Amino acid sequence: MSEDFTFFYEILCDICGELSRHLWSLNCHLQLCAGQFRCFNLSELKKAIISVINDLVTDQRVDKTAMALHRLGFAVTLVGRRKRDSMAHGKREYSTWRMVLLFEKGPLFYAEYNIRLFFFLLFHKADLLISNDLDTLLANYLISRIKKIPIVYDSHEYFTGVPELVDRPFIQGIWKSIERHILPKLGDTFTVNESIAELYRKEYGIKMKVVRNIPPVRDVGPPLSRPELGLPVDKHIVILQGAGINIQRGAEEAVEAMQHLNDTVLLIVGGGDVIHILKEKVQELRIQDKVIFKPKQPFDRLMHYTMCAEIGLTLDKDTNINYRFSLPNKLFDYIHAGIPVLASNLVEIRKIIEGYDIGLIIDSHDPEHIASKIRFMLDNKEKRRVWKENLEIAADELCWDKEEKILTAAFKKYV
Repeated sequence: MSEDFTFFYEILCDICGELSRHLWSLNCHLQLCAGQFRCFNLSELKKAIISVINDLVTDQRVDKTAMALHRLGFAVTLVGRRKRDSMAHGKREYSTWRMVLLFEKGPLFYAEYNIRLFFFLLFHKADLLISNDLDTLLANYLISRIKKIPIVYDSHEYFTGVPELVDRPFIQGIWKSIERHILPKLGDTFTVNESIAELYRKEYGIKMKVVRNIPPVRDVGPPLSRPELGLPVDKHIVILQGAGINIQRGAEEAVEAMQHLNDTVLLIVGGGDVIHILKEKVQELRIQDKVIFKPKQPFDRLMHYTMCAEIGLTLDKDTNINYRFSLPNKLFDYIHAGIPVLASNLVEIRKIIEGYDIGLIIDSHDPEHIASKIRFMLDNKEKRRVWKENLEIAADELCWDKEEKILTAAFKKYV
């Protein structure tokens, strides 16, 4: 009860804080109009507001976008939300604001977020708006029209094709209507791979720029040892990581595969809708000694876990159009950590795995088949040597510096 009271108190304080900022901003605007004084700004920097619906902690893409704008000379504010279990997001070189919402899921959550975001954008000066994904687009688009501010849209996935919407045609139709009415009217639009860009081109006749979600070259410090991370030293480690370990992503089969591996543990780092199901399955199968769960981690610490593993898993299923054309962050994290990848047979992922020869593709999601692939990857020393060499080449070529140039070229016109 005390935790609920504290959380609702935080929501009330958050809303009151927003209102006070909005009133202060409105007062500044009124006094400006009356010619009484000129409101200060930070060295006359242009202001960019980036909005995303998550809690900012593990979203590498919006952080990289914010830093690209920061390096161009923008004063950047990144807006998200804070959940009950959100971690601190650490110090950044730009401003952040995380709203505490009354609702955390469902239609009321999306409505509350967009209403709160609308008023935040309405009462805060901005020279550029960056909307991330369809669930932030409506508020951004309305403000861009009201205040005549340019807007940039970044689609991290084929939003209306996510499995949570596929079997809910009414809700899917609402999102589709928003997308259909707004997206063709936008100028600068981005997405994460060529397959999704082609879907939007066929659907709306637009040409989205592709910026893959590749991590920057980043010094995370000396690698932490397995004991320092609470990991076994006498077992092989296979890792499955991600902020969205949800349905149809192959996590259940990965857990079941551990029944067939005796000297290996599966390390699951992150969060998602099926984590509680996975924990129940581990208990049911009595393989508690073969599966380790770790919660979401800040990026630097996450990479220490990744570097301790010997194989990285990305096992999304081809059950919907969004997963079919996915190119997940974790694939590039594995590459930069120098570990070979076992992946499902999806178009964009296969291009990377086979193009660089840095791992294997599964033929099915049968747990015994997955276990046999893991066993082969662990035991074949010659293939591991080849993969290690190729991973170094892939990490050198697949770097954020090259992707950022595409963003920078588009943003420069707004400086």
